[in-house]
Amino acid sequence: MSDLSASHHSVGFPPILGEHPDILILGSLPGIASITQQQYYAHRQNAFWRVLEALFQIPANVDYATRCEQAKAAKLAIWDVCHSAYRPGSLDSAITQNTVVANDINGLLKEHPSLKLVAFNGNAAASLFKKHIQLSRPVATVILPSTSPANAGIPYATKLEKWSQILAFRD
Repeated sequence: MSDLSASHHSVGFPPILGEHPDILILGSLPGIASITQQQYYAHRQNAFWRVLEALFQIPANVDYATRCEQAKAAKLAIWDVCHSAYRPGSLDSAITQNTVVANDINGLLKEHPSLKLVAFNGNAAASLFKKHIQLSRPVATVILPSTSPANAGIPYATKLEKWSQILAFRD
C-alpha cells in the first residue's frame, strides 16, 4: 500500500452497545472529524446527536461518554457498516468499494436478539450494507435521511420527522 493510500485508509470504531438494544443505527464509516476525535458523529454540523436529543432526550451538548451511556440506556446501538475502507476525505461517495471490510453485523444481530430494527443513517450506509452484508435473520430495516452536513439540502425538521419513525420500535 502506498503512503498516499495508507493515509486514506479509514478504520471505524467498536459499536456503542448496551445489554438489550432495540434499534441498531448504522452509518457508513467515520469521517475525518470523527476519526480525529475518536467519536461517532463528531463533526459539529452533523445533526445526529441533535436528532437523538429530540427523539430520546440524549443531550447533544454533554460530553461524548455521557451521550454514549445515555444512548445505551435508550436501548440504541450505534455502529457503521464498514469496519475499514480506503476513502480520501469524509464523503461516502469517495469510499473505494473494493477496499471495504464490513463489520460483523450478523454477529451483532445474533448476540442481541432484542434488536428489532436496523436504521440506516443515509442511503450510502444502506447501499454499502446491501452490497457487503446478507442478513442471517429477519429484522426490520429503514433508510433514514443522512444526518451528515453533506446532506444539507434536507432541512433538519424534515430529517427529524423521518427519523421519528424509529420510535415505533422501542419497547
